[in-house]
Amino acid sequence: MRRRRGLRGQWVCLLLGCHLFPEACNRLRWRRRRFALRAGLLQYDLALTLWEEARLHQTLPMCILFLKFDPRPVSKNAYRLILAANRDEFYNRPSKSADFWDSSNEILSGALVRNFLTTDLDSFSYLKKVSLEGHLYNGFNLIAADLSSTNGDVICYYGNKGESEPIFLNAGIYGLSNSLLDTPWKKLQYGKQLFTEVIKQSQDLAKEDLVQELIKVLNNQDPQLPDPAMEDQGKEHVQPVLTEYAALCVRCPGYGTRTNTVILIDAEGHVTFTERTMLNADINQWKTSTYQFELQT
Repeated sequence: MRRRRGLRGQWVCLLLGCHLFPEACNRLRWRRRRFALRAGLLQYDLALTLWEEARLHQTLPMCILFLKFDPRPVSKNAYRLILAANRDEFYNRPSKSADFWDSSNEILSGALVRNFLTTDLDSFSYLKKVSLEGHLYNGFNLIAADLSSTNGDVICYYGNKGESEPIFLNAGIYGLSNSLLDTPWKKLQYGKQLFTEVIKQSQDLAKEDLVQELIKVLNNQDPQLPDPAMEDQGKEHVQPVLTEYAALCVRCPGYGTRTNTVILIDAEGHVTFTERTMLNADINQWKTSTYQFELQT
């Protein structure tokens, strides 16, 4: 990756996104100076035998994400960023766990986002550029962040079915699923409530315990019904699996939540990335990987 000219201090860039409908997944790209997590821009490449199943699921809500942003934590035990996200898709779809790219031991990757990782643009400028072509794409959301101890932390959001330009996010807690940021779906509101309860304890929990508490939130299977807003957006397509899709953790035959991701960045710039991934398309088999490092200064 090319170095940004004129930039001093530690710098991290985060890219998050999810399709409103019909396609969604999340993919991780990251390096010690810059990382990206993205949901969306997935083209179904399933075998013909899965076509009927794909036709059912392609218009339904997938993936969910919660984040807490605190650019100036007052305590050394506090976190500048806490993120918890689920990736929902077909269990049998080929996919790689987050890992370092072969071309660089400073990049963790799951799929595309290479163009973003190699650009010299800051987060707002990148989203501004994307917004100029937003009308060419299916519905999607992007959240981008520059975390710099020198220039201050900045997080921006853009959804191509919402405002025409990116917006800056204030410190706070946010939720994102397959609609615009903080759309009041009941599952999103319920998830934010559970996420917030864990965040309130975050300074008193060991890091490993905090991660596990967040993973518990992501695996909650209590359906939040009735939800007219989600039903209206999904229309007739959501009815056959409404109960399953109304939960934070989706469990349908052959489809559902297959990855939990937790990212912590503390006040000192220490990054902890944890991914829990389903193995062999079996909801009873999981692998957990953790990467830790300091933000470069």
